[in-house]
Amino acid sequence: MTLRKANPQEAEILWNIRNQAIRHGCKTSYDADVIARWTPDLMPERYRQMIVEYPFYVVEDEKGEIAATGYLDLDTHCLEAIFTLPAASGKGIATRIIEALKQEARSRGITRLTLDATPNARSFYQKLGFVTLSEKSHHSRMAGADLRCFEMAIAL
Repeated sequence: MTLRKANPQEAEILWNIRNQAIRHGCKTSYDADVIARWTPDLMPERYRQMIVEYPFYVVEDEKGEIAATGYLDLDTHCLEAIFTLPAASGKGIATRIIEALKQEARSRGITRLTLDATPNARSFYQKLGFVTLSEKSHHSRMAGADLRCFEMAIAL
């Protein structure tokens, strides 16, 4: 499995991974209609811009196909878009992304990272050393709903 930086031409592939991960992983956390609105097939163009602006990593599987994504928001020091294809779950590839993002943060002098975890992903992040700071609602304009999540952090 290969870890590398994403390129903007892959944005639609990464958006599809995002949608598949949310549709599969979040179905026990949110209503189906909320998930449907939150995962439109049409990618917002600003998503491609995130790949340009921030350290955005992917992991390719044995076939050379992208199976996981994630980026570091340099403005907020927040990990974002950590998604794995459902078929690739449990193979440690999201952990590789997070480790790469932690290293990226350290190299930039960042000493603390945060993230907002969906209820289904909270225990995964806890296993990696993230601590829950609070339970909150995140308003998603795309979903048109307040999404229950957990603000988490890790010291580097």
